Amino acid sequence: MASYPYSSTSSSDISTPRSISPSSSAGRSSQSSVSNINKRMSISSSRRISAANPMSSVDIATIEEAMRMANLDTMRGYTQNTPGEVRQHATTEYLTQNQALGYQVLNEPLWNKGLSFTPEQRVHKNLTGLLPHVMEGADKQTERALKVIRTRQTSIDKYLYLSNVKSNNVDLFYRLLIDNAREMMPLVYTPTIGDVCLQYSTLYTRPEALYISIKQRRSIRTMLRNWPYPNPEICVVTDGSRILGLGDLGVNGVGIPIGKLALYTAAAGIHPGKTLPIVLDCGTANETNLKDPLYLGMRSKRVSVAEQQTFMDEFMEAAAEVFPNMVVQFEDFESEKAFNYLDRYRNKYKCFNDDIQGTGAVVLGGYIGAVNLSGVPIEEQRLVFMGAGSAGVGVAKQLVEYYTKRGLSEQAARDKFWLVDTKGLVTKDRGDKLAEHKKYFARTDNNGHQFRTLEEVIEYVKPTALVGLTATFGVFTESVVRALKASVDAGGLGRRPILFPLSNPLTKAECTFEQAVTWTDGTVIFASGSPFSPFTAKTGDGHAVTYHPNQGNNVYVFPGIGLGAILAKAGRVTDSMIYTSAAALAGALNADEIHKGLIYPRIERVRDASLVVAREVMKAARRDGVSMLPEAQWNEWEEWGDPALEKYIKEHIYDPVL
Repeated sequence: MASYPYSSTSSSDISTPRSISPSSSAGRSSQSSVSNINKRMSISSSRRISAANPMSSVDIATIEEAMRMANLDTMRGYTQNTPGEVRQHATTEYLTQNQALGYQVLNEPLWNKGLSFTPEQRVHKNLTGLLPHVMEGADKQTERALKVIRTRQTSIDKYLYLSNVKSNNVDLFYRLLIDNAREMMPLVYTPTIGDVCLQYSTLYTRPEALYISIKQRRSIRTMLRNWPYPNPEICVVTDGSRILGLGDLGVNGVGIPIGKLALYTAAAGIHPGKTLPIVLDCGTANETNLKDPLYLGMRSKRVSVAEQQTFMDEFMEAAAEVFPNMVVQFEDFESEKAFNYLDRYRNKYKCFNDDIQGTGAVVLGGYIGAVNLSGVPIEEQRLVFMGAGSAGVGVAKQLVEYYTKRGLSEQAARDKFWLVDTKGLVTKDRGDKLAEHKKYFARTDNNGHQFRTLEEVIEYVKPTALVGLTATFGVFTESVVRALKASVDAGGLGRRPILFPLSNPLTKAECTFEQAVTWTDGTVIFASGSPFSPFTAKTGDGHAVTYHPNQGNNVYVFPGIGLGAILAKAGRVTDSMIYTSAAALAGALNADEIHKGLIYPRIERVRDASLVVAREVMKAARRDGVSMLPEAQWNEWEEWGDPALEKYIKEHIYDPVL
């Protein structure tokens, strides 16, 4: 039997008490000595107990956490050099809408009209008794739904209720969304969708997308064919590696394709049965997800970039084979992959990247209007971009094209842009290895001087416009904004600064609308990525002035780009189609919006704007020779002009009727 040493305290440490004197002082001294002896004996005893227990120094909590994590990782120890292929034994047989009866009708959200079924339909579809004995139109059903939504306390609760409506009655969901765009769109997409993605695995109740794991990469075609709605026309796909400004959320990022496609339907009228949300699961670098026992994705680190590339190649090939007429929109991939995938596939497949091209187009559309309002001539415009990721570079490249179309050389246009990242001004001689997508805008005229902060860059550049795509809340401080205004004021009277804090969600916004108005004394031309409310401020003479914000929301362009590409039967999405969407958006404002100083249409008119964008994108597809529509069709439109083309578009879009 093993023995354990006792305390190292020697016997000499404990003195034998001397004789006690009868005096009180001696007594007190004696009592003190006894007390000290007892304390030392107690310490010695505790040491013996501790030393006698070999587990006393073991961190049990750490061991338990390691065991819990090991139990979560159900894939450890397996190798999959040759992933298997799923072989299904039968083809799913779906009822048609004409065949469905009773609960078969009520359980299919695309067919269920709730209380709007007429008496004849209830009899014909065997619905008698399955619904309350009342018939209601769209107004009454949306009124009831709005009442429920407005009693919910949090945006997440409102989102969950709307999601439940969509899973039961698609027409009612889109009627709500279309007729109440200002109130509902922030719940369906940004900013609420950011919180939804963070909690998706916890909130999950039912499948709403295709979940394609790299573990089943040989079965991509099978999974695509399992989608219950035939021949989708638009797909939004993500790998969850860079969701909004929230980072790598893995499978939880699937909320983005789901929300984005809801906007394709609400804003452009693409039928909900023709949309397909997809998440590609390659693992995640998010430690919180990996430690979450409810996380729905692969519980492993992301595979290598090369393996992700191969997986993406396999997905694109399979998607084009199974759904040859489908347009694919890439969403929220890490910057390097985003640029790589766009360059790799754009000339082979029908695809575009909304983070790069859509963001660039919507900002360009607003910038065109902002330049007109700024009082600063085009040749004097100087732009500082805080953020040099996929969105920042994509936006800057769209604006370069704006200047080249106005007569500047590409080099002269590029020289108007100064990009700033976390290390400061992007320069060729900064000393670090620049990501490939940053090199196009890397400055060479800094004479060896490196500008490490945004304040230093503004002092050096004297910009007329400041664009934020940093996903860093509050990075546009008061000193930064006031410095921007000062540099614009120095150019002459009547000039206004352009300030675009574009990061989503609200928690990532570079500054608020109220701050922008206050720090520029009301002169700012403002556009944000997230929605802000109007701000009313008092003037020096006591009058109240209300300022109206602009939201540079991609919803103004990507639905129209997708719809235009679909209706034109475009073989690919060209740069000209993207640029045209921006120019079309800039021309979509009405007189009232221009009078209020807006640079984007009111969100309530997003369907009007999408129609204009889709119309012009279709024309651009024809000019670029990528439209597969019959020549006779284009000849008719050329004869009758925009009214005929708009009529065609309206005949092919979804407008929910209850």
